[in-house]
Amino acid sequence: MAKLYFRYSAMNAGKSTALLQVAHNYEEQGQQVKLYTAVIDDRYGVGLITSRLGPQRQVDTFDTGTNFLAAAPKVACVLVDEAQFLTKEQVQQLHQLAQVKGVPVICYGLRSDFRGDPFPGSAYLLALADDIEEIKNICTCGKKATMNVRVDEQGRRIREGEQVSIGGNESYRQACGRCFYSQ
Repeated sequence: MAKLYFRYSAMNAGKSTALLQVAHNYEEQGQQVKLYTAVIDDRYGVGLITSRLGPQRQVDTFDTGTNFLAAAPKVACVLVDEAQFLTKEQVQQLHQLAQVKGVPVICYGLRSDFRGDPFPGSAYLLALADDIEEIKNICTCGKKATMNVRVDEQGRRIREGEQVSIGGNESYRQACGRCFYSQ
C-alpha cells in the first residue's frame, strides 16, 4: 500500500538533499519520479530544488491553484519540496493520490515558522500523513534544533512580520526550544 510521508525539520537540516537522493535512488532503478517545489521559493531560481551542498535539479512547481490529482502522472513516486506551502486541499489530494491511486508521496518541509506557529500545509500533513519522520538538526548550543529563527542583516532576531519570507542562511537560523525562547 502506498503512503503519504511527511519528513520535516528545522531550517538547514538537509531536506532538499534527502529529496534529491530519493529521486536519484528511484531513477537509478529505472523508475520515473515527479518532483515539485513551491513557485514562491525563488532563492536559487524558480522551479529549482537546490541543496546547500550543491546538487540542483529543475522540477515542476506548485502554487495554491495546483491540483495534484488532475496532474497525477504515472510515476513510481511523487516528491514535494517546501511542503509547508501546500494548502489543506492539496494535502488532501496528495493523501488521496497515495491511498486511492497507489502512488507513494514523500513531502519535505518545515513544521513551523519563525514565531513557532504551524504552516497550514505542515499542520495538514501532520494530520493526514501515514508516516511522519523528523530529520534531525543541531542548534548552535549543541542541542537538537526544532525551531526556526528569522534574523535581519545584522543577525538580530525578528519576532514580527508575515509568516512567509523566502530566505536562506542570511535570513534564518535553526534553534532548540530553549534558545528559541531565550533569544
